[in-house]
Amino acid sequence: MTFYKEHSKVWVSVDVIIFGFDESKLKILIGRRQMDPGRGEWSLYGGFVGADESLDTATSRVLNGLTGLRNVYMQQVGAFGSVDRDPGERVISVAYYALINVSDYSEKLRSEHGLEWVDINHVPTLYSDHNVMVSMALKMMRQKIKTEPISFRLLPQLFTLTQLQRLYEAVMGEEVDKRNFRKRIKDMDFIEKTELIDKKMSKRGAALYRFNRKMYNDNFKL
Repeated sequence: MTFYKEHSKVWVSVDVIIFGFDESKLKILIGRRQMDPGRGEWSLYGGFVGADESLDTATSRVLNGLTGLRNVYMQQVGAFGSVDRDPGERVISVAYYALINVSDYSEKLRSEHGLEWVDINHVPTLYSDHNVMVSMALKMMRQKIKTEPISFRLLPQLFTLTQLQRLYEAVMGEEVDKRNFRKRIKDMDFIEKTELIDKKMSKRGAALYRFNRKMYNDNFKL
């Protein structure tokens, strides 16, 4: 038996805003659109949702195909369904944002997909409503980073406090007081100082820290 025959069908897709942190700047991954309509325009990366997929499953598939990474941190941004948002068909898109460590992402894979990392402050005009998706994702991430340690998804396993501060400033789009920032960080038990030293960031060397996920989960998650 066939149901809902009296209703028109629409396409459902997912689009992903992939954030990365590189050269002290927050960046997103975009590429030239490879299909019509909009062929050649700058665009986010996405795909249509399969009949046997949930939204999360489809997004994970898209992310894995693009980056080769699994278990990527992602959060749903919202649904975008303006009637004329896609001149090809009636398409409703659900946007997600994802956080990855740039060094984990294969340059070979990036090149094969024809993608570019662009500074969040210099995002070009994107296809359809993708600029709106990016703005909403950034706003959501700024709220999230104040209450949850999601910033560590963008950093290497070992990092300096300078790296952490620069990341926070890049996400928030404003400078923070170094002394107050470091005092606040050192009061967080789940950020551990190691005995390792990084001499790339400064000639004197800087202490390397790491995020203790177990300690955070045991003490701060319900």
